[in-house]
Amino acid sequence: MPTTPLDEGRTRKEFRTLFALSAPVAATQLGMMMMGVIDTMMVARVGLAELAAVAVASTWAWSSGSLVQGMVQGMDPLVSQAHGRGDGEAAGLALQRGIVIAIAASIPLALLWTVTEPLLLAFGQEPEVARLAQIYMLARLPSALGFNLFIAMRQYLAGRGLTRPGMWVMFICNILNVFLNWVLIFGNLGVPPLGLQGAGLATGITNIILPIVLWAWIVRFKLHEGAWRRWDARSFAWPGYARYLALGLPVGFQLALEANAFTVAMLMVGWMGVAELGAHQIVMNLASLTFMVPLGVAIGAGARAGNLIGAADLPGLRVACRVAFFMGGGVMAFAAVVFIVFRNELPALYTPDVAAIALAATLLPIAGAFQIADGVQVVGAGLLRGMGRPMAGAIVNLVGFYVIGLPLAYLLAFPLEMGLTGIWWGLAAGLGGVALTLVGWVTRTSRRPLNELRVASE
Repeated sequence: MPTTPLDEGRTRKEFRTLFALSAPVAATQLGMMMMGVIDTMMVARVGLAELAAVAVASTWAWSSGSLVQGMVQGMDPLVSQAHGRGDGEAAGLALQRGIVIAIAASIPLALLWTVTEPLLLAFGQEPEVARLAQIYMLARLPSALGFNLFIAMRQYLAGRGLTRPGMWVMFICNILNVFLNWVLIFGNLGVPPLGLQGAGLATGITNIILPIVLWAWIVRFKLHEGAWRRWDARSFAWPGYARYLALGLPVGFQLALEANAFTVAMLMVGWMGVAELGAHQIVMNLASLTFMVPLGVAIGAGARAGNLIGAADLPGLRVACRVAFFMGGGVMAFAAVVFIVFRNELPALYTPDVAAIALAATLLPIAGAFQIADGVQVVGAGLLRGMGRPMAGAIVNLVGFYVIGLPLAYLLAFPLEMGLTGIWWGLAAGLGGVALTLVGWVTRTSRRPLNELRVASE
């Protein structure tokens, strides 16, 4: 069917709307990732073993914390759809429940981080790397609570179309993190050099300050007005949490499945040696950095989808889906070109180690293909969350990573002796399957009747 000027006009308008919503979120995500990038780059100057330890520890922190973060994100369709239909009280109630879940779930997460070393040893990691990873994780323990509280408040604001505060707060805290790294890692301003432990402490302190500053911002500029309620028994009533968790747990499982797939891949790389682990971490760091942009698009697109459903605008929903996929995939196509063209220069920003640089340079072209699929799949998952269909992403991730990606990665890396490149080709194949499936799922879901897409706030 040929497009009409009206269709083209709506597409351009939706592009501008989604860009305005997503760009600050993407900047926030980039800021979150930059903390890890800065840690990695600074710790790499300490030593290769320390770089490998940060690689293992960062992956472990991400994978173990993903379930909690996903549970917190159960508020996404609740807040966005409530905002779309003008129900501020329901949006505020969703935030309160998100805060309670973030606090409660962060306690077992922190306890899990205290046994990092024995867990890594049980999975065959080198003893020195496991020991250093434990030091790093103990130092960053405050992150378990602070970061999840920040996620809760950021998702609440995003669902209401307020994405700039999180961006500015993250920018401020990134500057703080760089300063604390400079002081604590290398020993400045009279502080003894703490190396890897200093990097963990800097991250932990920064992540505690994050939610404090964002909440102060919300109160100072009265961003909660019209979408808040006083704390009362209703905020703790189980029926509300049952509905919340029915949305949040599938998101948590989806994120956990994806994160733990990369953890398994990292463990397989750890069997190869320290240089391979360092190269893998460099490429993962670069890939994760660019991934923050489509992730921001996904968060913005999920909020936009929820707003449109709340406003009963199904034609607008379908336009938003097309635009979101174009934005997420387009950004990652550009990133793929950068990875290929600068495959020798980018790893040198992290480490002077020649072996690690050479290995990373062979991985970056593969990571380019990986990136395009990753950008499409994360947008698809975000749209499905906004439509109240989080279980779809979990199912697709389970099959894509654990039936296709990881078995193929192992087969290529070890029996077929492709080594590190085999692991990355396996992951890229799994992600490609996830991306194609989610595009189809989003397309079908967006055509469902309005009553099937709305979620109950109570």
